[in-house]
Amino acid sequence: MSRIGREPITIPAGVTVDVKGNVVTVKGPKGELTQKFNPHMTFDIEGNVLTVKRPDDSIVMRMNHGTTRALLNDMVIGVSQGYSKTLEIKGVGYRAEMRGEDLVLYVGHSHPDIIPAVEGVKMSINTKAMEVIVEGIDKQKVGQQAAVIRETKKPECYHGKGIRYKGEVVVLRQAASAKKSGK
Repeated sequence: MSRIGREPITIPAGVTVDVKGNVVTVKGPKGELTQKFNPHMTFDIEGNVLTVKRPDDSIVMRMNHGTTRALLNDMVIGVSQGYSKTLEIKGVGYRAEMRGEDLVLYVGHSHPDIIPAVEGVKMSINTKAMEVIVEGIDKQKVGQQAAVIRETKKPECYHGKGIRYKGEVVVLRQAASAKKSGK
């Protein structure tokens, strides 16, 4: 069996899991998520433990087993705790502001970069630390929105200017020195 797929998912208090065929709905204090899975996978709920089972050991079923379990676990964590990614803005004159729900970035381009809000994802700014915080209950949407923001101005390798994930290490390179005058 898949090492990830056979792990049981503990359902915390306040979270309900509803299975109808291959559609699973997870409701919690932060919201509700619904996902359609492979129709061959079966879901067993015993008390506060959810397990995913596969019908056979074919390659396709083994691949889907771990993926299904991981997606379900992410849904349970999302509706109970939520997900968050923090991005740091580094650079002289670089700044960000909120315009309604949209994020406006001033990162050295000739025009401001406007990042539109995505449904289910909340963006906010910590102006003292120059950080953009992306929060939501869907792990995929939060990660995608953070990646779109980072793509606006990736950190460059000579000065480290740009937008990076909090805690991301950017290895700085030494600039090429001017040629020394020879004899």
